[in-house]
Amino acid sequence: MKTSASQLTPFVRSDAVGAILAEVLGHPDREFTLSELGRRTGASGPVVHRESGRLVENGVLRDRREGRNRLVRANKDHPLFALMRDLIAATYGPVPLLRELFDEVDGAGQVLIYGSWAARRASESGAFPNDIDVLVIGTVPRRALSTIASEAGDRLDVPVNVTRLDRDEWETDEPSPFVSTVKSRPIVDVLTGDVHV
Repeated sequence: MKTSASQLTPFVRSDAVGAILAEVLGHPDREFTLSELGRRTGASGPVVHRESGRLVENGVLRDRREGRNRLVRANKDHPLFALMRDLIAATYGPVPLLRELFDEVDGAGQVLIYGSWAARRASESGAFPNDIDVLVIGTVPRRALSTIASEAGDRLDVPVNVTRLDRDEWETDEPSPFVSTVKSRPIVDVLTGDVHV
């Protein structure tokens, strides 16, 4: 399945490339297997293989083999490494950052990005987002969510707004106007990397 390019960085050839770069450039001292990148970005195996190969050929990533696994990592020696890392962090970086911040948090059944950032990620044209709206479905204490929102906002240099709903509020047969609106628009699942339109 061909994915269209995100409107967050219109010069990145596909949404999968942006998601792969966010994972790898966002963790420049780490190696990733291609299957791990697929799980983290929601991209299919063939897409991850093809796009990672192109990024290696262009010197953006480096790779090596370990048994049957192909491992990729950021090429920190690339002349544009710092610029690419900063640009990708500002555009695709919210997903891996929020995944990292929610990794050890109990009670976060789902973490979703909605609003203008999700719309741009889903290829909808419009102004660049000036904040990131996050919906947490679960029982995370509001104080913990406030701390995460503050840290994410500081690291992304953009306000991060976190709303929490109980699972029953999200799955009810008679949703509130807020839930109906969120479900009717693009959503990015932080934990899986999937974009739902």
